[in-house]
Amino acid sequence: MAVLAATVFLRKGRQSGVSADAAAFETLFGDSAQACALSDAHGAVRAVNAALAVASASTGEPAPRSIAEALALWSDAPEALAYRLIRAAVSRGVAVEELPGAGTAPGYRISARRAGRDALLWTVHLCDATVSHARNDANALIERLPVALARLAPDGTILFANAAARALLGPEAAPGAVIGRLVEGLGRSMETRIAEAMRGDASGRPEIARAETGGREVFLQVSLTRLTIDGKDSLVAVFADATELKTLEAQFVQSQKMQAVGQLAGGVAHDFNNLLTAISGHCDLLLQRHEQGDADYADLIQINQNANRAAALVRQLLAFGRKQTLKPKVVNLVDALAEISHLLNRLLGERVSLRIVHADDLHLVKVDERQFEQVIMNLVVNARDAMAGEGEVTIRAANIRVAAETRRGRAVMPRGDYVRLDVIDQGSGIPAEKIDQIFEPFFTTKKQGEGTGLGLSTVYGIIKQTGGFIFVESEPGKGATFSIYLPRCEREVQPVAEPRRVAPPETDLTGRGVVLLIEDEAPVRAFAARALKLRGYEVLEAANAEEALDLLEDPSLRVDVLVSDVVMPGMDGPSCVREARRARPDVKVVFVSGYAEDSLKRSMDGLDNCHFLPKPFSLNELTAKVKECVAS
Repeated sequence: MAVLAATVFLRKGRQSGVSADAAAFETLFGDSAQACALSDAHGAVRAVNAALAVASASTGEPAPRSIAEALALWSDAPEALAYRLIRAAVSRGVAVEELPGAGTAPGYRISARRAGRDALLWTVHLCDATVSHARNDANALIERLPVALARLAPDGTILFANAAARALLGPEAAPGAVIGRLVEGLGRSMETRIAEAMRGDASGRPEIARAETGGREVFLQVSLTRLTIDGKDSLVAVFADATELKTLEAQFVQSQKMQAVGQLAGGVAHDFNNLLTAISGHCDLLLQRHEQGDADYADLIQINQNANRAAALVRQLLAFGRKQTLKPKVVNLVDALAEISHLLNRLLGERVSLRIVHADDLHLVKVDERQFEQVIMNLVVNARDAMAGEGEVTIRAANIRVAAETRRGRAVMPRGDYVRLDVIDQGSGIPAEKIDQIFEPFFTTKKQGEGTGLGLSTVYGIIKQTGGFIFVESEPGKGATFSIYLPRCEREVQPVAEPRRVAPPETDLTGRGVVLLIEDEAPVRAFAARALKLRGYEVLEAANAEEALDLLEDPSLRVDVLVSDVVMPGMDGPSCVREARRARPDVKVVFVSGYAEDSLKRSMDGLDNCHFLPKPFSLNELTAKVKECVAS
């Protein structure tokens, strides 16, 4: 009767467009020594063969009405097993799963095959005990391997995933799940990679993919290898957690970007300094011909003041690029904070209060005092703006010991003693997605027109150049904390010497002598030449080092001072001076440059009796420096 019922069921399927050889099926189904069953696509049993009926009757249970009830004869989790096999068989046409035997007992292989549009044929095979135990041992070994492994069907369905794979991909990585829904290929989809691997076209090299597990983003290295078991092709997928690698890669890219921007900032600053020297210099020349009551005087003062503001922005660019000249000295931060507190209160205004908290025994640190004040002012102004001009800014300083090398973001902080300085506001906070960009130049969270985007990048550059570290912690709506770590300086503060009587600045800037001016920027050269002539000097001009050396070949030519740019096309300024001093060893030199003096020290090594004047310089600064050089 069971065979007849199965035949009738299949004939219904045949009427729906699915062909079946009923006679062959009756022989296979009825005479098979294996337990067989026929179900619909939902798992409802339509027929069982004699072997399955006998197995079921031996337990005293009625004939199974569902595949899950039938599988309960062999499985401790029949519902889950039935669900996985039905799902796989309906989608792929066939599904096989092995159940290990207990102790020395053999295991079972349960298969489900599509036998019609709405029919599934189920077969339970008794496995050879030796083979079964060998497979059980292999499966147990794979399950415990510390390497994440999964076996995939040709369509990407997971057939098996070991414990390491489930831990990495999450509990969703169970048999029956589709790997492409759990893991997202970066650049190429997982489906494309699986198809290539099944064709044997895969390179074998691991590729990066992305997954989300436990609410966090995970990056994976995925390797796919084709495997044939019992004549059936499948894939072995090996997964490795590449999250830290991707994080380090992102940090390296960010570091390279910051370095590139720093180099760009230094180059831009040099070019701007040349332009500003020409602008402010010619403005100085015009001011020499206008009295305070003249109609154009106020306009010239405006040009001069804005040129100075532009020069301050350029100094901030140099600070970010860490290309400025620092003059560090040993400082007690207690005294430094006390000295700057009055200025900070003025910056904050009446509606924002300032609270300074520190220990009395703070370690000494070595910083450039002027630049350190710039750092604190920038952070305090930033805090004020974040609070919309109302609230409290806290500056907190304390000694801290870093017991072991510590990695925070891109920075690696060596073990040792530090002074930690926190600037804390009660503002709106910084969104998490913007934290990584906060120190980039020209990046600002303020409204358009309210900030240059250079304040925090200046802070970053100064602290890095000082040898310290800066970090930011913030949550939207809970304010922000900028933490600076400055290494402890062991040397004691030098006793303050008795103040010396300082001579007032020179008011008479006129001079005598011959100046050879070597400058490749024509506007700068034109201003400098006119300024020096205005103060009484005789000026010879050269557009480059080679032209200057040609002039100096005349032994009868008197030259008292060389005023030379440092970086020029062709031969640079220091090389020109070395060549000139072979014949004129006593000639005095003033170097001018848009780069910071420290960045040029290597090129000026071995040159004595040289003065340095940074660009942009004013008429008075240039003539004062030349007069100082002549008198030295």
